[in-house]
Amino acid sequence: MFNAFRTFVLLAGLTALFMVVGYFLGGTGGMMIALVFAALTNLFAYWNSDKMVLSMQGAVPVERSRAPELFNMVDVLSKRAGIPTPAVYIIETDQPNAFATGRDPDNAAVAVSSGLLRQLETREVAGVVAHELAHIKNRDTLTMTITATLAGAISALAQFGLFFGGGNNNRDNPLGGIGALLMVFLAPVAAMIVQMAVSRTREYEADKHGAMIAGDPLALASALHKIAALAGRQVNVAAERIPAMAHMYIVNPLNGQRMDNLFSTHPDTGNRIAALQKLAGEMSLDDKGRRPQPRPRPASGDRDIGGGWRVPTVGRTEDDGGARGPWG
Repeated sequence: MFNAFRTFVLLAGLTALFMVVGYFLGGTGGMMIALVFAALTNLFAYWNSDKMVLSMQGAVPVERSRAPELFNMVDVLSKRAGIPTPAVYIIETDQPNAFATGRDPDNAAVAVSSGLLRQLETREVAGVVAHELAHIKNRDTLTMTITATLAGAISALAQFGLFFGGGNNNRDNPLGGIGALLMVFLAPVAAMIVQMAVSRTREYEADKHGAMIAGDPLALASALHKIAALAGRQVNVAAERIPAMAHMYIVNPLNGQRMDNLFSTHPDTGNRIAALQKLAGEMSLDDKGRRPQPRPRPASGDRDIGGGWRVPTVGRTEDDGGARGPWG
């Protein structure tokens, strides 16, 4: 109920922002046009934004035969989270990263990059997947996806209005052409602030809940450390092309924007890692995600990914070090 109310408030705020942009571009008439545009965009975003986001980020669905261990991992962790198993997508990019989308747990998808699968250990991948499943379980994905869609639309509306000379000769617009020019710069900033408000607190919550789903906070902490370090050196072309989508990823995919300041959509990675380390201490886990007391040996054909979770080792050998799956 609270998440539904929060989503309603977000949509109302973004709709109001649409109307403000429309007013400064075309006066009262522009405001009414923007209201209609916002209503149509909200409707479209609710039903189709997940498909649009996946397409814009170059995510492609994969069959179980291509990535059996990834599929098994998502399935096992989804059952632990108590949600339906989402669709699985892969983004072909060297940058390790991931995001989740969908309007509800019954219509959700998890997208991970090929770089994530190649460069992270199995238990670290499990931590990232669990983080994304936490977003789905908490119903964050609808809010995050709609925010990405509307933020991009607001920026497009502002630039569209300036291109066609919005507000230049409209007496109903108090600032005329200056108002249109201001909207080109201020509207995207306002949309970015909304994104930050949505994203930062949700990332901390998804870290905590994801760590509990996987049972291994330190695996997620290690994954965040590696992703943040590599994201600054490896370009995610799709994310750079559409920055409004950046807040959906587990770590900011945009080069050079990893600081925890006013213009960052993500919390500082160091702060997130510290919170996870604290959680691991509270759970009395060692650096492998295990409790000190003895546990039963894994069943034949299973591989321990930490925190009591075992993912079937399809196509693996015991001497591969657990660093890569058959898809990498």
